[in-house]
Amino acid sequence: MTEKRTVAPDIPEPTAPPHEVSAGTAREGAVRAVHTLWNRNFRLFFLARTVARFGDGMVPVALAAGLLDAGYGASSVSFALGSWMACFAGFVIVGGVLADRFTPRRMMVLADGARLVGTAVLAVAFAAGAPALWLVYALSALNGLGAAVFQPGVASMLPRLAPDVQRGNAVLRVAESLMTMAGPAVAGALAGFGGPGLIFGVNAATFGISGICLFLIRMESVAPVVTGESMLSELIGGWREFRARSWLWGVIAVWSVYGITVLGPITPLEAVVVTERHSSAVFGLMMTVQGAGNVAGGLLAMRLRPVRPLFAGALALFGVIANVLVLAYDVPVPVLAAGFFVGGVSLAFWLVMWSTTVQTQIPDAALNRLHAYDVAGSLIMLAVGRALAGPVAEAVGVREVLVAGAVINVGVCAVLLAVPAIRGLKRVE
Repeated sequence: MTEKRTVAPDIPEPTAPPHEVSAGTAREGAVRAVHTLWNRNFRLFFLARTVARFGDGMVPVALAAGLLDAGYGASSVSFALGSWMACFAGFVIVGGVLADRFTPRRMMVLADGARLVGTAVLAVAFAAGAPALWLVYALSALNGLGAAVFQPGVASMLPRLAPDVQRGNAVLRVAESLMTMAGPAVAGALAGFGGPGLIFGVNAATFGISGICLFLIRMESVAPVVTGESMLSELIGGWREFRARSWLWGVIAVWSVYGITVLGPITPLEAVVVTERHSSAVFGLMMTVQGAGNVAGGLLAMRLRPVRPLFAGALALFGVIANVLVLAYDVPVPVLAAGFFVGGVSLAFWLVMWSTTVQTQIPDAALNRLHAYDVAGSLIMLAVGRALAGPVAEAVGVREVLVAGAVINVGVCAVLLAVPAIRGLKRVE
C-alpha cells in the first residue's frame, strides 16, 4: 500500500549520558509516549472499537431474550448465532482482499453502515412482536458478512494510528475486556425495560457511532492495492505470503490444535461445570473474574516489552492450565476464582504479543489478507472445539476432557518454545 504510517512527533533525546539520566527524565519520557499514543486519530479508533465491542456483547442476550420469549426454543438462538459465525468465518478471507482493493477504512465504514441497517431492522422486528425465524437468521447472516468485511482492517489500521503498536493493542485489550463484561450486563438490564427491541436499537446505535468515528479519522489517502489480478489470484497470492512466513503458519497451525482441544471446549464446559457444582450466579461471578484477569493481562502488556514477544507469550500461556484444572477438579470457590483470573491474565498477554507481532512483522500490502487467514483459521477451530466438547465429554467424561486439555496445553507451549522461528523472533518497533 502506498499510504505511509502516521508517526509520532520527534521526542528529543536526553543530553546527558545514559548513566546520568535521572528517574524524573525517564518518567517524563513515559508520559510523552502515552500522550503521543492518545492522538486524535487513535482516540477516535479507540472509541469506535470500544463502543462496537460493547454492542457485540449485547447480541447474545438480545437474541436469547427475543427468541425464547417468542416461544422458538433454545435451538433458534444457536442457529441465529451460528448463521452469524458461518458467514463471518466463511467470508473474512474475502474481506481481506476487499480491504486491499478498496482500502481498509472505506470497507470498515461500509460494514458499519450495513450492520447498522441490519440491526435496526431487527430492533423494529422484535419491537413489533415475534419476527419470522427466517428474517432473524438472514439479518444475523448479514451482520456476519459485515463483520467479515470489517475485521481485516482492524489489524492494518492500528499500526497507522498508534505510534506504539504494543501499547495500542494493550489499551484496546483492556477496554474490550471491560466492554465484554459491560455489554451483557447492560443488555440484561435493558431487557427488563424495553425488551429485545430496545437492546437491538442500542446495538444499532453502536454501529453508527463506530462508523462516524472511523469516518472522522484524518489519514493520508490510501491508494488501493492494484494488481490487475482476479480475486481468486489475490487469494492465492495471500496464501503464498502466508506460507512464506514459517513463524506465522507455525503458530496458527499450533493454535488450530489449541482451539479444538483447549480453548474451544473450555467455553461450554465451564458454563456447565460451574453452574452444576455451584450455581449460575457463581458462573456469572467467574466470568467477571476472568474479565478482570483479561484487564490485568492487558495492563501487564503495557509495562513489559520483551525482546522476543512470542517467546514471552508462549510462557504466559502456561497460566491457562490453572483455568483448566480448577474446572477438572471440584475446588473451593476462591481457588476456582484464582484459576479463572490467572487464565484471563495469561490469554490476554499472549493475544497482545501475537497481535503486535503480526502487525509489525508483516508489510502493509499483505497485512489485511494474512490477518484474515489468521482470524478465519482461529474461529473455525474454536467453533469445532465448542461443537465437539459436549459429545466427547458425554462419551469419556468431563474431567477426562479437561485433564487432556491441560496436558495438550503443556504440549502446545512446549512446541511454541521449541521452534526456533517462533521462539527467536525479535520485536520490531
